[in-house]
Amino acid sequence: MVSDLLHHLDTHKCMGLDGIHPRVLRELTEVLTKPLSIIYQQCWLTREVPVDWKLANVMSIHKKSQKEDPGKYRPVSLTLVPAKVMEQIILSAIMWHIKDNQVIRPSQHGFMKATF
Repeated sequence: MVSDLLHHLDTHKCMGLDGIHPRVLRELTEVLTKPLSIIYQQCWLTREVPVDWKLANVMSIHKKSQKEDPGKYRPVSLTLVPAKVMEQIILSAIMWHIKDNQVIRPSQHGFMKATF
């Protein structure tokens, strides 16, 4: 799973606070899969993540029209790419749990991805 997530990183996304661009992680997928898998497994078992993974740089991105209007901006959180990969692993585990245990009734599937 880690290899697949790294291989499919969007290289057009911004780098994290550590200055590592997603393209670097994508290009080094074969080298990084094993060490990152160990880190993710340890995080899962201990229920702890590195402190840096909890930090985000929040920036305002202008949506459209008047730049003077604060309502025309949206916040974007820039986090570390390895943390984003960990989030995807956790999301996948949650979604499979929801699907396998029929946690959400069919009438509540409005906000679920079509694949689940």
